[in-house]
Amino acid sequence: MKESIPINMQAVVIEENGNLTVGQVPVPKPGDGQVLIKIAAAPINPSDLGFLQGSYGFPKSAPIVPGLEGSGTVVAIGSGILPKLWLGKRVVCAGRLGGTWAEYMVTSAATCFPIPKKISFEQGAMSFVNPLTVIALFDIAKEERHKAIISTASSSAVGRMILRLGLKEGIPVINIVRREEQADILFSLGAKYVLVNSDPDFLERIQQIANELNATLILDAVAGDMTQQLLNVAPFGSHAVVYGFLSGEKTTIDARLFVKEDKSASGFFLVNWMAKKKTIDLVRNMRKAMRLLDSELATSVQKRFPLSGVNSAIELYKNNMTAGKVLLVPGLI
Repeated sequence: MKESIPINMQAVVIEENGNLTVGQVPVPKPGDGQVLIKIAAAPINPSDLGFLQGSYGFPKSAPIVPGLEGSGTVVAIGSGILPKLWLGKRVVCAGRLGGTWAEYMVTSAATCFPIPKKISFEQGAMSFVNPLTVIALFDIAKEERHKAIISTASSSAVGRMILRLGLKEGIPVINIVRREEQADILFSLGAKYVLVNSDPDFLERIQQIANELNATLILDAVAGDMTQQLLNVAPFGSHAVVYGFLSGEKTTIDARLFVKEDKSASGFFLVNWMAKKKTIDLVRNMRKAMRLLDSELATSVQKRFPLSGVNSAIELYKNNMTAGKVLLVPGLI
């Protein structure tokens, strides 16, 4: 039976003045190579919070619907072979042309991927940003032949994925958290090395363990002073990959580390990484993400909200990111 598509839909909108509102907007129409997705679920990620503040992602002109990833069913298509393949299918999707915090979204068919039967819409909705980021970071670890990893913000969703994938692939991970109770959670997940960054001997212990393990890859979601501190104590030839900036602070690195100790630093942004990858490599990585969504790359959900509750959803997530994802579910009342 053909989907009945309304003229208007409910959506979260960033207005020109920066305010976040929920209202009725026209349902977009798919063009060449595009699909229209009826959204089933969309998460709130740290990257979404950065996008709301204008500090993350690609520039878009307001008014605009936010939401960088989600899941749903393809209900209408534009021209092209790939859109025809997705019609009627359950897919995960990336919000490039429009955001996922709405009842419907148009996006390129090339940024969609079918959801396996064993994966729910909710887990599928969280399969792009975090799982692909973790897979990409481990690709860096393997390509550069790092023997162990230092990971910041380890109690976050990405941090836990890094821990679990490290355990699966036999790559030791030194996990850094802010509080003792977060350390206890990671130990319960199988972590061997967990350090609290407020402990007085934190840097001494990091230096000792990092040199014992030859942990030359720093995966840093915090930035600010943390990047410099970890590069200072990491082994000769270490590489810091900054993939987030939770501290909100400017990062300054002493260039002498680059010259005298052969250390380096680079940034990671998933969209840029995807743009450099061949289609076959992206498909391979998405298949891997899907295989691991109910295990190493699984994400817990702490609460679900309707679109109308977006402001409450954002506040809940901001105040307790380590408790699990907060989902926006358009069909929820």
